[in-house]
Amino acid sequence: MANGECNALASMGHMAASPIQLDHQATTPCDAAVVEAMAPWWSEQFANPSSRSHRPGLLAAAAVEAARDGIAAALGVEPEAVVFTSGATEANNLALKGLAEAELERGGSRRHLVTLATEHRAVLDPLRYLARHGFELTELAVGRDGLVDLEQLEAALRPDTLLVSVMAAHNEIGVLQPLEAIARLCRPRGISLHSDGAQAIGHIPLRPGELGIDLLSGSGHKLYGPKGIGLLLVRPGLRIAPQLHGGGQEQGVRGGTLPVPLIVGLAKALELAVADQRQRAERLGGLRDQLWQQLEALGGVHRNGAVAPRLAHNLNVSIDGVEGSALLRQLRGELAVSSGSACSAGEPSHVLRALGLSRQRAAASLRFGLGRHTTAAEIAAAGQAVAAAVTALRRGGQGGG
Repeated sequence: MANGECNALASMGHMAASPIQLDHQATTPCDAAVVEAMAPWWSEQFANPSSRSHRPGLLAAAAVEAARDGIAAALGVEPEAVVFTSGATEANNLALKGLAEAELERGGSRRHLVTLATEHRAVLDPLRYLARHGFELTELAVGRDGLVDLEQLEAALRPDTLLVSVMAAHNEIGVLQPLEAIARLCRPRGISLHSDGAQAIGHIPLRPGELGIDLLSGSGHKLYGPKGIGLLLVRPGLRIAPQLHGGGQEQGVRGGTLPVPLIVGLAKALELAVADQRQRAERLGGLRDQLWQQLEALGGVHRNGAVAPRLAHNLNVSIDGVEGSALLRQLRGELAVSSGSACSAGEPSHVLRALGLSRQRAAASLRFGLGRHTTAAEIAAAGQAVAAAVTALRRGGQGGG
């Protein structure tokens, strides 16, 4: 595409009214207070925190450690448990591959890994990688409600099981897994429990030590912080092998220059998220239920995943009588919503397929992710937009599901 065409499209984008943003599980806007907290560390205080021979470097190092302390306090862990990463995907890879490689290095015999078929690709892909390199992977089915069957999980555990990985809060259907109950199955058997907490941290009360979680991954941009920063919480005494070598940063677990502005931003975002967590959940849960009532009135609309326990700001539905891609095209100008994970590359959700939905019904699904600034007026408008689109498509014969 020529530069002139690109510029023209950009200008049109600025002039067009912005669609109502209801895709907050894909990402969230960086809070203004977070941007303000990061500001000095981009240019005024730009030193490398590993440069301890001068005052600017020491100031940068102090900012990193203050952020680490704040994050640790918010999540109920010791500061040394916090390892900074580029995001939850890297944190998942570090946790899963790092634990497996550490087992190999120490000469251990555990080679069995357990997860759910509905996990994010950032968990499934590293585990499947390990399965191609000498480990054995069990991917458990879930019920129609998206929740793990604890009896089935217990039956899958073996003497050589090294790891169980189960997401805390689901990125598509919003269900909350029973992590404490899962930990009670794992801990007596010496099995490590990893959880992808990207959608949970800052949104629900989550203290991994109390729940029995050994490894917890998180990401800044899911909780109104910056993109490009995340964390892995590692239970004290649990060894994982580094996946990025060089520099020895983060206690030798994750090499690379620490991005001070992003770390400061992550800590500030978590502080703000914890502060308004309960109030936000109550408000967004009410708006989510209002949206469901509007959609349910259309008929042929099905809620995906358990009604509870569930994230307050999530609603995932499948709609009969429409073709998925046509529905998204109809809504694109008015609503920013998705049909699944932001990483699904246009394919029907593997999560919804694992819940037993047909390919057609999975494609005709919408994920609504409400955000901190979502209003009742926006929810009412969103319901009307979906109703208009569904009515038009059904009348036009573009059926499905």
